[in-house]
Amino acid sequence: MNIGHASGRSGLPAKTIRYYEDIALIKPARADNGYRDYSDADVHRLRFLQRSRSLGFSIEECRMLLSLYEDEHRASADVKKMAEEKINQVERKIADLKSLKATLKTLAKSCHGDDRPECPIIDDLAGRNAQS
Repeated sequence: MNIGHASGRSGLPAKTIRYYEDIALIKPARADNGYRDYSDADVHRLRFLQRSRSLGFSIEECRMLLSLYEDEHRASADVKKMAEEKINQVERKIADLKSLKATLKTLAKSCHGDDRPECPIIDDLAGRNAQS
């Protein structure tokens, strides 16, 4: 099948599919005319990559997951370890976002939000202490 059909079946834009080929995540066959010829297995790999990326795995992590997927002798412990590492990363991001939210709430609360030019938010962003 051509890239347009593979795109439709995988849910990925053709540009992303070409990128995945450029970085050797997929290797479609070439037809006699030189065009890419995607198989059902290629579409399945593309869906696998799409789902992996949607769960926050990096390109290199996806490469590893795809390698594990294609290895019939893989240890599920290796896959679980990757998932647990991703969970830890997500938990750190959540903590960072909660801290960011608290800081922004404090700044927003300290601003009068009126017609005066004084603004503790701007002062903070500029590195000036609002109380100076």
